Amino acid sequence: MKNRKSPLYGFVFILAIAAAAILLVKHFHIADFRVVKPGVLYTSGQPHGMDYTRMLYRYHLATIVNIRPVSEHREQNWYNEEIIWTKNNGVNYIELPIEKKKYFPDKETQDKFLAIMADKNKLPVLLHGGSDDKRVAMLAAVWLEKGQGQSVEETTKIIRKIIDDRKLTEAEIEFIRNLAK
Repeated sequence: MKNRKSPLYGFVFILAIAAAAILLVKHFHIADFRVVKPGVLYTSGQPHGMDYTRMLYRYHLATIVNIRPVSEHREQNWYNEEIIWTKNNGVNYIELPIEKKKYFPDKETQDKFLAIMADKNKLPVLLHGGSDDKRVAMLAAVWLEKGQGQSVEETTKIIRKIIDDRKLTEAEIEFIRNLAK
């Protein structure tokens, strides 16, 4: 009889291991995390819980730049968590709000972000919004072209990786081209 039950125990054991592996991967996964330039600029969706600590120790973050306006985070737990965590861990916290519907950063926001990126004491930077955020990608494009001197083609290639290899819209391509002018 023991031999007949053994396959069932084996199956249950394999399921338990698979479930544990899935939970670990999910636990250590930061939504839409991308390395734009190692040690300088990272992008992501909204971090949660231990994401902040993992990023601090792995990437040595000095600054978090949140591009979500107050209307997107008023009375949200993640916002309070982020403010408290940055204060407790000596990480700069900067808000550069960009409206979701008009996701291209204006000249003032571009200049502020370029100033942050030019300050070596604020590097490395995590630039984040919500999940799959076009605003983050467009602000990263500003830095790539204006701050790093990347070509339109190089910038477009990097931005496509930030937005999960989806095709850029004509408006996004035009915005990136105009940065080079």
